Formats: sequence, structure tokens, C-alpha cells
Amino acid sequence: MWGIGVAVYFVAIIFRTSLGVAGLDAADRFAVNASALSAFSILQLLVYAGMQIPVGLMVDRFGTKRVLSVGAVLFTAGQLAFALSPSYGMALAARALLGCGDAMTFISVLRLGSHWFPARRGPLIAQVAALFGMAGNLVSTLLIARLLDGYGWTATFAGSAAAGAVVLALVLLFLRNHPERSEGSTPPPARRPGGASVREQIALSWREPGTRLGMWAHFTSQFPSMVFLLLWGMPFLVEAQGLSRESAGSLLTLVVLVSMVVGLVYGQVIARHHAARVPLVLGTVSATAVVWAAVLVHPGDRAPLWLLITLCAVLGAGGPSSMIGFDFARPANPPERQGTASGIVNMGGFTASMTTLLVIGVLLDATGGNYRIAFSCVFVLEALGCVQILRLRGRAVRLERERLVASRVEAVHVPA
Repeated sequence: MWGIGVAVYFVAIIFRTSLGVAGLDAADRFAVNASALSAFSILQLLVYAGMQIPVGLMVDRFGTKRVLSVGAVLFTAGQLAFALSPSYGMALAARALLGCGDAMTFISVLRLGSHWFPARRGPLIAQVAALFGMAGNLVSTLLIARLLDGYGWTATFAGSAAAGAVVLALVLLFLRNHPERSEGSTPPPARRPGGASVREQIALSWREPGTRLGMWAHFTSQFPSMVFLLLWGMPFLVEAQGLSRESAGSLLTLVVLVSMVVGLVYGQVIARHHAARVPLVLGTVSATAVVWAAVLVHPGDRAPLWLLITLCAVLGAGGPSSMIGFDFARPANPPERQGTASGIVNMGGFTASMTTLLVIGVLLDATGGNYRIAFSCVFVLEALGCVQILRLRGRAVRLERERLVASRVEAVHVPA
């Protein structure tokens, strides 16, 4: 069951990141500059981020099967429309539709995992789900790029849309929201909240320090690698660093491969040592900032290849680090608020990514394509996120510890 949900997420990531290897082709096809090109990803992420809390509420209310079904329909239609778009405006609308469907996938997969696996496996299951997402990114960097060279824009994007139809059929035919209980009954349907209780659910989730800590961890860790893979990595490596498309594609692939390996390691470490969560996040962010700075301030027009390889390897740890944010929010919220809390956390990284994509595009146009100045905005958001993590970590960890002790006392209590 969980594998079906992960398959939907896998395809959604292929569609989301397919523009990352087609950025230069899109600029030529629609005759747009850097700011207009970044608008594709910005709009897609704007829709994605804006949908996170509503999607969390929908998952809590309607279950994963319905939400995943609607998501698959929307992102498949968006990918197909993008393939056939004759103009920049229609292509923008297609990416917005794709972002709307994409937004419904990951939170649904997290909720599905919480139903089909015991809670102690939560950190590892979340990292493995993200690993399959990175595998979708790998398909984009390896397969979509080659198909674009061989078959062109329309055939590549329209052909890939068939994968969306396949996973939609799997969801409709086979997916179940949760396993049947031992007594043969299923959990009662979630209460359908009105407007007031919806607002209360969001407010209660937000008031939890663990939810906010998770959001800032996600905010700070995810966006450097997301921006690099989603749009600006290929232009930076080709135009600013003078690499061929093939070499640049190999470096983007390295980001994905490192992310897959690090995800498994982080998942195992956190499952055994919850105290390692904050150090892992701050360590990953610090390493990213140091290597980015080394690349940007390196004397000469281009950084050496070994430094670019190091940068891509370090960026690969950003995705797994951002997944730790969900492990702060999970123990801070009861089961009926898990989807809402996950939506708040997931909104963090995509808000940061959207902001960075916009700022980089504007700075590139304003500076005549100076990538050193444009990419310097990364440090501002990383500093903001680290300050918030340090501010919230003490209270969030203390409340989580108190809840854990209380639950253990309750579990061993025998009524008179």
C-alpha cells in the first residue's frame, strides 16, 4: 500500500524537476530571460507552498486515497499541458496546475506511512520516501535530458505524462488508506470539521514549538539543493562554470545520488538517537554555507572541478536534512493533526525555495548574469533559518521529552 503512494510521489517528482534539465530549452522555446524563466518554478512552488496546509487538512479529513487520486489527475494534466503549450502564458498555467497536483503527494505519503508502519519507524520511513523522490529526480537528470536531445520538447513531456496515468490507475484500483484492524473493523471516519474547527486545527498545530521548529529546519535545509536541481544548477554549471551539458548533468546526478545515500544514513541515525536531529540539521546547513562560499569567492572566473564536485556532494545532504523537520512535528501533534502539521512543515522549504528562485532570477538580470552576486542570497535565508532553529529547539525538545515521559507513565498505569 505504501509502495503505491510512493510511486505517485516518484512520478510527481519527475514532473516537478523535469524543468531543471530543460531550463535552457524553455528559454529558447518561449524566448524569455532569466526572470521570466524563474517564474516557471516560482509559480509552481508558490502553488505548492500555498496548498500545503489545505492539503494537510484534506488528508486528515478525507484520507490519502482521495487526495492522491486528485493529485495524480492534476499533475498529469499539468505535464501534458506543458508539453503542448504554444505560449509562455499557457506554459505558466500548466506549471501551476502541475504544482497543485504535486502538492497533494508527499503529505499523503507521510500519512500513509504512519498508518502502515509502527511509529518507531517514522523517521526511516520518511527518509525512504524522500529517497524514492530523489530517484524521480535522478530520472529527470538522466532520462528526460536525453529524451529532450533525441525527441524534442513535445514528445518528451507528453510521453512522460503517461506515467501519471499509470500511477492514477494503481491508486484507484488497489490503494487502501489503512490496514484493517484485528477485529475486522476499520477506524471510524474522521470528523468533518467546519470553518471554525479548521482554523482551530491550524492554530493548535502552529502553537506547538515542535511544528515551528520542524518548519524552520525544513526551510533552512531544503532550498539550496532544491534551487540548484529545480532550475539554476544547469545554467550555473554551463554558463558560469563552462562545463558541457553532459558534465553538468553528471554533477546534478551526483547531488541526487548523495541525497539517496545520506537519506538512509540520517534515517537510521535519527531512529536510534533523537538527540542527533538538531546537530544534523545545523551541521548540514553549515557545511553547505561553507562550500557555497568557497565556490563563490574562488579567484578566477571558474571554480576547479573538485570544488564543484564537493559542492554537489554537500548539496545532496540538504534534502535528507530537511526531512528531519517532520520528525520534530510528528511527536508534537496528535494523530488527528498529523496532516496539518506536516503541511506547515513542508511549506517551509518550498517558501524558501520560491523566494530564492525569484531573487536569483532578478539579480541575474540586474547584474548582467553575475552568478556570484545572485547566489549570495542563499546565505541570508540560511542565517535566518539557523537563528529560528536555535531559538525554538530548547522548548520543543523539552516538551517532547515531557510528553514521552507522560505517555510511558500512562502506558504502565493499572486502574484500581
